[in-house]
Amino acid sequence: MTDAIPLPAGAVDAHAHVFGPMDRYPAVSERNYDPPPMPLERHLRLRASLGTARTVLVQPSVYGTDNRAMLDAMAEGGGSFRGVAVIDGSEPDADLAAMHAAGVRGVRINLLFRGGVPLDAAERIAARVAPLGWHMQFLVDVSATEGFAALVERLPVVCVVDHMGHVPIARGPDDAGFRALAGLLREGRCWVKLSGSYRMSRRTAAPYGDVRPYVDALLDANPDRLVWGSDWPHVGLAFPAPAPEQLRAELLDWLPDAGLRQRILADNPARLYDWSDAP
Repeated sequence: MTDAIPLPAGAVDAHAHVFGPMDRYPAVSERNYDPPPMPLERHLRLRASLGTARTVLVQPSVYGTDNRAMLDAMAEGGGSFRGVAVIDGSEPDADLAAMHAAGVRGVRINLLFRGGVPLDAAERIAARVAPLGWHMQFLVDVSATEGFAALVERLPVVCVVDHMGHVPIARGPDDAGFRALAGLLREGRCWVKLSGSYRMSRRTAAPYGDVRPYVDALLDANPDRLVWGSDWPHVGLAFPAPAPEQLRAELLDWLPDAGLRQRILADNPARLYDWSDAP
């Protein structure tokens, strides 16, 4: 029974969002979806279900560069939270320093949903956040983004790719863009999140077994540069979201070995997101 298998101490959900209340944190007008109210207390219930102890909150596209909902949730959640913000690069140094003190450790470039920051801003923004030691996280379909690997090579910051590169399942793990991503990972040039399997899969209900070849390819490339995320609360889907027990079962199927779970769920994210107990 997977419920009986404990996750390692300090296990991290490296990709989650919070939303609302929407009258306090209004969404931008240009957006792909209307988010449900999902405050911090709902996420803490998910943590209890999964057995995770820490969370990385990622700024969602519907809030644009208004990071208040994420930052307020991080302040309420305390030291078990880190954040990945969205900025346009015009922010004063003092604002970036305040975000760093609050636990922000990266910025996100979102190419798949309206409300994000465009790819051509990546180099300028990277130059702003490099002195803070932040990374740059990309929501991108690597099979359809020409020159992405070359951009990663140029940037003066660590790069992280969401949702296994978001490659359509029909393209297969031999897709040139995915192979380039795996190459960057193998060389230690980027990190990848094992997350969002249902966003790639042809299936509309768990288990999303057709994604497994991508997972295995990434594990083979470099397990020391992988982290896992729930992608809670699974916004923008046209089908029912996976339940917590389905997410947990998928995670344990991907990572059946306790040593591998220790690396990907605890040791790796502690290093990437700057927790003090990183190995």
